[in-house]
Amino acid sequence: MGFIMDGLDAEAYDRTYSDITLIKRIIGYFKPKLGLVIFVAVLVVLRSLLDTAFPILVSQGLDALTALKDAWNLALGIVGLILLSSVLSWVFNMLRQWLTAKAIGDVVLKLRTDAFNAVMDRDMSFFDEFASGKIVSRVTSDTDSFATVVTLSVNLLSQVLLFILIVCILFTRNWQLALISMAIIPVILAVALGFRYIARKATQRTQRSLARVNSTVQEVISGITVAKNFRQEQNMYDEFKKINGQSYHVNVRAGFLYNGVFPVLVAIANLGTVLVVYFGGKGVLNNSISAGDWFLFTQGIQALWAPVTSIASFWSQFQLGLSASERIFALLDAEPRVHQTDDVPVHNLRGEIEFKHLHFSYDDRQTVLPDFSLKIKAGETVAFVGHTGAGKSSIARLVARFYEYQGGELLIDGQDIRTFNLRDYRRRLGIVPQVPFLFSGTVADNIRYARPDATENEVIEVANKIGQGDWLEALPNGLNTMVGEAGKALSMGQRQLVALARVLLQDPAIIILDEATASVDPLTEAQIQEGLDVILQNRTAILIAHRLSTIKHADRIIVLNGGRIVEEGNHEALMHRGGHYAELYNTYFRHQSPDYKPGEGFVPVLQTETANNQ
Repeated sequence: MGFIMDGLDAEAYDRTYSDITLIKRIIGYFKPKLGLVIFVAVLVVLRSLLDTAFPILVSQGLDALTALKDAWNLALGIVGLILLSSVLSWVFNMLRQWLTAKAIGDVVLKLRTDAFNAVMDRDMSFFDEFASGKIVSRVTSDTDSFATVVTLSVNLLSQVLLFILIVCILFTRNWQLALISMAIIPVILAVALGFRYIARKATQRTQRSLARVNSTVQEVISGITVAKNFRQEQNMYDEFKKINGQSYHVNVRAGFLYNGVFPVLVAIANLGTVLVVYFGGKGVLNNSISAGDWFLFTQGIQALWAPVTSIASFWSQFQLGLSASERIFALLDAEPRVHQTDDVPVHNLRGEIEFKHLHFSYDDRQTVLPDFSLKIKAGETVAFVGHTGAGKSSIARLVARFYEYQGGELLIDGQDIRTFNLRDYRRRLGIVPQVPFLFSGTVADNIRYARPDATENEVIEVANKIGQGDWLEALPNGLNTMVGEAGKALSMGQRQLVALARVLLQDPAIIILDEATASVDPLTEAQIQEGLDVILQNRTAILIAHRLSTIKHADRIIVLNGGRIVEEGNHEALMHRGGHYAELYNTYFRHQSPDYKPGEGFVPVLQTETANNQ
C-alpha cells in the first residue's frame, strides 16, 4: 500500500473545494453558452418524452387488442406511432450530442486557455518548487477530464427527466404498484452516496499518478544527453518502470472500484423488478390491473432502473470530472508570491538601481540577503563575484522581479519596484542567462522574439553588431539556420550569441548577464565580449561572472560573502588590497589571465581578511 501511494500527495497549492462550489464555477464557464445550453435542454426534454411514449403506446395497444376482436388498423397505427417516436428520439439525441460536443469543446478551450494564462502568471519560485511535468498535466490531461463532468451532467439531466416522467406515469396508472417500485430506490441511492467519498479519493490518486508519469517522461527526455553520457539509461528505465507500475496499480484499483459499483446497483434493481413482476402478475390474475398496465410497469420499471443505476454508477466518472476541475481551479487560484502594490506604466528608465536594507529568503528558513544595501548609478556596469551561495544570482532575480523580498526596499529610478506594471518594466529589462534557451525555429526567429514586429533589416543589423557578424559565417544557412529543439542544433557559444543579439534588439535600459561567458571557447568568448561591449554602452548592467575578462570590464566589482558586501572597487584596487577578492582571484580567475604561467601570479591575501572570512 505504501508503494502505491508514494509521491501522490497533493501539491502545496492544491485546495479542497466542495462539490457545490465546483459545479457553480463550471456553470460559470457555460454562461456565455446559455442559449445553446437551453436549446440542448429542450432537446433533452423532447427526447425524454419520446422515450416514455414507447411503453405507453404498447400498453394502450395491448388493452385495445384484448378488448377488440379485429384491431389490425389500430395495431398498425400504434406501430407507426412507435416508429415515428423512435425516429424523432434518434434525431433529437443526435442534435443534442452534436450541440453538447460543440458547447463542451468551446468551454474546454476557454478553460485550457485560462489554465495556460495562469501558468504564465506564476512567479519563478512556483516553477522552482513544482515539477513542470505535473503542471503540464493539469493544463492538458485534467482539462480533458473536465469535459467528462460536463458530458455526464447533460446525461444526468436527461436521465433525471426520464425518471420523473416514468414515475408520474406509473403513479397515474396504479399507485400501489408504483410505491412497490419506489421501495428499492432508497437502497440504490444509499449505496451510490456511500460510494461518493471513495470515488473522489480514487480519482485524485489516479490523476496524481498520471501527472507523476508525465513529469518523469519530460525529465528523462530533457536529461537524455546526461543519461547517455553517464550510461544511466537502465537506471532511468528502472525508475520510469517503478513510477509507471505505481500508476498501473492505482488505475487498476480505481477500475475495480468503478466497475464494481454497477453490478451491485443492478443486482439491487433486479430485486425491485422481481417485486413488480410478482405483485403485478397477481393483480392481472385477480383483474385488479390490466394486462396493458402490467406490461407498462414491467417495461417502465426497467426504464426506471436504467436512469437510477446510471446516475449512481456514473457518480464515479462524475467524481473524476470534479477532481480534474478541482486540480485546474487550484492552479487558477494559486496565490502569487510576487505582489505589486500599484500598476504604474513604465515608458522609459534611466536604470538607477538602489537596494535599501533589503532582506530576502527563498524559503523563510535560510536568509540569502540579510541586510543588503547598494546603489548602482544609471549607465554603470557592476560585476558581482563571490563563492557559490553568496547571493549573486539572487540579486539579479530580485531586480528582474522574479521573487518577492521580505523586507527593505528596492528602488528603480527612485521608485519602488513593486509599484510598476511588470509587463512594462520587463520590456526595459534584458536578461542573458548562463544557459540561454532558444525556441524551435530559425536564428532570425529567436532574435526577433524580443520584438516580434522587428523588420528583417533590423534583425540583420543587430546580428552583425555582435562579434562584427563573424559568427554568422559558421551557421549553415546564416540567420535562416534552424536551431532545433531548445537550440540544440547550435553550440553553446552560438546560442549565447543569439541571446545577446536578442537582447540588443530589445534595447533595454537594464542588462542582467548571468555568467554569460562561463561555458564557451576562447574565440567565442572574444566574440561575446565584443557583443557585450556594444550592448553595455549607455546601459545599466549587472554582471554575474566567473570570467576574468568580463569582470575586468566592469566599472565596479562588488564582492559578496554570505549575502553581504565585503569589498567593492575596480579590479586593480581590489587586487592591491589583497583581501577577499584576491582570494577569489587565486581560486578562480588567476589561470584565465593571458600571461598566466603555472606557479606565477599568486596574489598574497591579507591575514586579517582571511581571518575575518574564517
